[in-house]
Amino acid sequence: MTNERRVLVHADSDALAASITARFLTKTVDLLDELDRVNLVLEGGRVALKVLAAINASPARDSVDWSRVHVWWGDERWLPAGDPERNEVKAREALLDHIAIPAANIHACAPSDGPLDLDQAAAAYAEELAAHADGDNALPRFDITFLGVGPDGHTASLFPDRPEVLEREATVVAVRNSPKPPPERISLTRPAINSSQRIWVALSGADKASVLGLALAGAAYTEVPIAGMKGRKRTVFFVDADAASEVPESLIAPAY
Repeated sequence: MTNERRVLVHADSDALAASITARFLTKTVDLLDELDRVNLVLEGGRVALKVLAAINASPARDSVDWSRVHVWWGDERWLPAGDPERNEVKAREALLDHIAIPAANIHACAPSDGPLDLDQAAAAYAEELAAHADGDNALPRFDITFLGVGPDGHTASLFPDRPEVLEREATVVAVRNSPKPPPERISLTRPAINSSQRIWVALSGADKASVLGLALAGAAYTEVPIAGMKGRKRTVFFVDADAASEVPESLIAPAY
């Protein structure tokens, strides 16, 4: 098994989402044949939500034993419970409310209208992660982590030239004054994300082409945070043709 990055190019965002969906269903069933549980890390981007909806619509959806799947988030917008802009709410509407997954397996960040302030909410999420840790680690074994990318290269809520992207010790950070609204967020850190077995990055659109090119060319992760994300076993960039316009041909793998 190699942990080198691969780039899979698809004709458009629909084909991209269909490819990720098929791979996810196949890989999750295979993993559940090997493991007692599978931990997924979700994100809230447009392509990711399209994938979750496609999983829900797939005839193969219930081939997954969802009772043994645990769901986490790479980041969350610190907003009131039920706010439609929360990543958790979007994921529930697209998939989680439609499958036989126990409520205890859905690990959401605390909302802003609860008893915790932002720092306490971030600490509580770190404690929740530690409570489900794999062995002596501070985190669960993240089997598949989905990441999106902004045009500025941010991923999760780790933004360029911000202190959060430099964090090396904590697993979770509170984010204030985010350059993208809402200003307050909770995010996994780079080391936490990079503990993942597999990282699947989805990029769609011409506005992502330059940042993808920079990431693959080895840009500093402080300036292009997605450049610093790499799974332990595999990192795959699922991209559409527009986003791939600046990727060297030598880095593109067949999209099969």
